[in-house]
Amino acid sequence: MSRLNTFIARLQAQKTLLEWAAAKLRSAGDQLQGPVIELGLGNGRTFDHLRELLPDRRIIAFDRTLDANPRSTPPAEDLVLGDIRTTAPAFAERFGAIGVLLHADLGNGVPANEAVLQRWLPDVVVRLTRSRAIVISSTQLEHPKLAALSLPPTVPEGRYYAYVRR
Repeated sequence: MSRLNTFIARLQAQKTLLEWAAAKLRSAGDQLQGPVIELGLGNGRTFDHLRELLPDRRIIAFDRTLDANPRSTPPAEDLVLGDIRTTAPAFAERFGAIGVLLHADLGNGVPANEAVLQRWLPDVVVRLTRSRAIVISSTQLEHPKLAALSLPPTVPEGRYYAYVRR
């Protein structure tokens, strides 16, 4: 598969899972209150889509630098800049495990880079999310407090990953 087709398939899986997770969050209603966490703001496309899907939810975005389109940039109080390996744990220390939906799109598909992510990202995800939170990730995560969820049938195994925080 060409890199373009791989990119398109990844975005289709991402969109499907974000919409699926948002529907689950809406159906939980008052039972699952808290903000959405976006790890990897990038150009802001996913943030913008989450904002459209969950207009009443606060969305807190993390990234190394601000490179998002101005129309897809969160307000300053919902933007955490710097190395996520340090800013996310510091945020969790200050505010607790408050996220009810976390989306992490930090990988680039290079196996060596994915292996590095897999060493630190699961712990960060757990520190940021509360029990029963939904976690959507482009990187496979292994942690005792994360249970894999069955994916919607249109999302191929291994394309994207979904978990519930125990």
